[in-house]
Amino acid sequence: MKNATDIIKIIQNQPQFSKLSHFHCIKKIQSLFNLPLQKMVKFAYIKNQTLFFVLNHPGAKQEFDNNIQSIKSALKFVTPDECKELSIIDIRAFVTHTPSFKPPKPLVKETAPHYTERASGEISVDIKDERLNQLVKSIFDIIKEKNGS
Repeated sequence: MKNATDIIKIIQNQPQFSKLSHFHCIKKIQSLFNLPLQKMVKFAYIKNQTLFFVLNHPGAKQEFDNNIQSIKSALKFVTPDECKELSIIDIRAFVTHTPSFKPPKPLVKETAPHYTERASGEISVDIKDERLNQLVKSIFDIIKEKNGS
């Protein structure tokens, strides 16, 4: 009885899924790079038996050029199992300056926060000064108007 991994491998080896095997080969070769260089690879593709890596920084291109000869020589001696049916003659890299698409953020209109009045205006205040007492009562009336009570 076949397990799930065997079934997936059989499906991946069918001709209509050849792009999947290309993808696995590219990922295997990309894993040979050091980690900072792996993070600077945007994507990769194979065209005319040449493996192209698209990088997102000019410094990554310089680092790639320094390491490319060692990677090419290692691939000549030992080809990964994923790349047996592909014949990769050359490996190249270039830097793309087009930014990756990011959906625009929705515009949020800033408004002043609105808080409901928590005071009810039902406080008794005994103030002996008539003018000050009148002022406090007018404040209570304003609070009652805003609350609607």
